[in-house]
Amino acid sequence: MKAAPLAYARAKDVPHALALWRQAGPDARLLAGGQSLLAGLNLRLNDAPVLIDIGRISGLRGVADLGDRLRIGALTRHADLARDPLVASHAPALAQAAPLIAHPAIRTRGTIGGSLAYADPAAELPACALALDATIVARDEDGERGIPASEFFLGLFETALRPFEMIVAVEVPKIGPQRRHKVMELARRSGDYAIAGLVLAADLQGDGLRDVRLSYFGMGGVPVMARGAMAALETGSGLDAACAALDEDLDPSGDLQGSPEMKRHLARVLLRRAVGGLRGHPDA
Repeated sequence: MKAAPLAYARAKDVPHALALWRQAGPDARLLAGGQSLLAGLNLRLNDAPVLIDIGRISGLRGVADLGDRLRIGALTRHADLARDPLVASHAPALAQAAPLIAHPAIRTRGTIGGSLAYADPAAELPACALALDATIVARDEDGERGIPASEFFLGLFETALRPFEMIVAVEVPKIGPQRRHKVMELARRSGDYAIAGLVLAADLQGDGLRDVRLSYFGMGGVPVMARGAMAALETGSGLDAACAALDEDLDPSGDLQGSPEMKRHLARVLLRRAVGGLRGHPDA
């Protein structure tokens, strides 16, 4: 199949993109990497009368050090996240997650802004944004605003972006000297969407974990913070208690990937592996 007839415009900068969008109307779509959008258009799963190509706006690409945080341009590609030294040093979860996304051809075109705007609950980067307490920077004709990741993902493929508002960057706090990240997932084949996945961020203090943030993907309509398991890990209740808490934290629905019981089981397996890896015992 192929997409229905549509118009195409290329934006030279962000103000130009916003002006083109306003002129084309709310049903027009922004085209960044296009790895999800074009597939949906070709399958006639969604429609767009106009595509506004923002892929050549150089100011939306790259990673900047802002002192206490990194600012990652919305057009920064997954492959760039995987090899950027600032990301590896200060936001390693993103560097760990990027190679798990689909296949090399997708990673060389797909963008962090596109992934967050699409808000696929089975995708890695939305869960990373939640676990890392990121801020999504959105811009419209009135200027920029920051949206905490905890308030950004509203439902299945639904975000807090307003009409005619686009993501221009993601800001992520730098990790401290005791902070560690771990991203893990289980999929049937390399490149498939994960049946279950998690992003774990915590401070290592002796044998304990502090300031734990645990975000699961593939477990519902949005990435899910497992708050009961987080509390169990922080209070020293133990890994068994944290795994037991996942029964209350997670409410996955059954699908072709597996039953809810299977997904909860895999969530516990991943948590044990991630905590063991964080503590230097990857086989735990």
